Amino acid sequence: MREPLASGAFGSVYAARRTGPETDGPPDLPTTAALKFLPTGTRTPRQLRHLEELAHRELDLHRRLRRPRLIRMYEALTVDDPERPELDGATVLVLERAQESLDTLIERAGPGPVPGGPALLAQICEGLAQLHQAGWVHGDLKPGNVLLMPDCSVRLGDFNLAAELEGTHAYSPAFSTPDYTPPELLWSDIGERGQQIRTTADIWAFGVVAHLVLAGTLPMPGATVAARRDATVRYARGTEELRLSPELPEGWRQILRDCLARSHEERAEHSARALLRRVEALAGVGRSPRLPRRLARQLSGRAPRRSRILLPATVVVVTAAVASAGYGLGVLGGGAGGGSGGGGSTSEKVTPATYGKDELRTDAGVPVAYRKLIVDAAHSCTEEEVTPALIAALLKAESNFDPDLSDPAQDEYGIARWTPRVLKSYLPADKLPASGNPVPPFPPDVSIPAAGRYLCVIAPRLDPGLPGDPQVLAAAAYRTSFSRVNAVGGVPSEYREYADRVARYLKEYTPAREK
Repeated sequence: MREPLASGAFGSVYAARRTGPETDGPPDLPTTAALKFLPTGTRTPRQLRHLEELAHRELDLHRRLRRPRLIRMYEALTVDDPERPELDGATVLVLERAQESLDTLIERAGPGPVPGGPALLAQICEGLAQLHQAGWVHGDLKPGNVLLMPDCSVRLGDFNLAAELEGTHAYSPAFSTPDYTPPELLWSDIGERGQQIRTTADIWAFGVVAHLVLAGTLPMPGATVAARRDATVRYARGTEELRLSPELPEGWRQILRDCLARSHEERAEHSARALLRRVEALAGVGRSPRLPRRLARQLSGRAPRRSRILLPATVVVVTAAVASAGYGLGVLGGGAGGGSGGGGSTSEKVTPATYGKDELRTDAGVPVAYRKLIVDAAHSCTEEEVTPALIAALLKAESNFDPDLSDPAQDEYGIARWTPRVLKSYLPADKLPASGNPVPPFPPDVSIPAAGRYLCVIAPRLDPGLPGDPQVLAAAAYRTSFSRVNAVGGVPSEYREYADRVARYLKEYTPAREK
């Protein structure tokens, strides 16, 4: 067993490497795998039998389908270790190991659409079509259960709630995720065999996932799960209309309206197979097992030539040491700065006041306390627009370098005016909260490196033909979104005064020879 990969309501997943003879186990057992533990805990014998039934049902499903869009299961094992009662009797599923989940990719992409989203959705839809054709309902389609493989293809995973159809219905435990649950299941009765479920539940969930991937938001309004659930019920009862995001690309709106139709009868008119043809046509892809080259490079860590982004490692877990080394999170000390970050000769004495002096003026009012953070944040990205002067100009325009800024009305805090839910996507592993969003205040040693990473992600997503200074456009995208800047063809009118201030500060902070 190796590092932990994920955990959820049905157990925990760990990385694993095969150590026994190749003759042990199934002939196609891989060298590496993911072990999904369904622990015994304090469960009753009846509950333990149910867990075992789930495992063997999932194994049977995989053996029957073995299609390229479904994560494979190789074995279902039982732990025999009486000396460790917390593990003794646990069921362990030996699964094909993925690179990461769509959930992780969405968080890393931040606000706005996911790069290569249409191609991702085509593969997700293909997996649903395969599952439905085999006579099964997934029952829990969501980003966390969409897995991306090392070869950059997509798989559907986690079949704990998968159910085999008996005519038009199947029966499944009522444990689905509310944000991806169709309205008819929010108030349905639960019988002895569980909850009646149809393939149209997966169609609804696909619509929610597609809206999140293409627009960066869930389709139902509300700041909490309960509020969004209530909005779903109001919509289903006809007292509220479906308001899709204006960020959706042309052609997708009707597909999402069909997926998110109020009743399962309306959704039943659109099978996953028919939906797949429409999605593939919009995405401009065929039944290729791989994703577009640009997205594939991002997932594998090989960034495209114009966008050499230092993204987090594409495994689910990133160690604190790797995260710190990758993002230059060292807090400014009282002694000499490192020559590698300051832009000067390594033999020259570098003080905090002159750190990065070749890239950031020392006489223009940038607080000494933040110079190293600013310079290192810029150096964590090789995107040419992201310079120390740009980050300093942005911080000046956002907060006037105020580390204690608090604007609850806008839900923005700290020197870089971070919204907690957005900041979460740009924090390294050792800075992430145990659950939920980070809680303000956000100190500069958190806010400034995150601002550099955010700029590094959004700068290459701006259309190359936009008029104006690329650095100012990147700052405008920081304040609003890169998709908004692309849509209006430059700085939106309401942010022109902000952009003018950034341009002025950028000129002030850039050393004369680089202006």
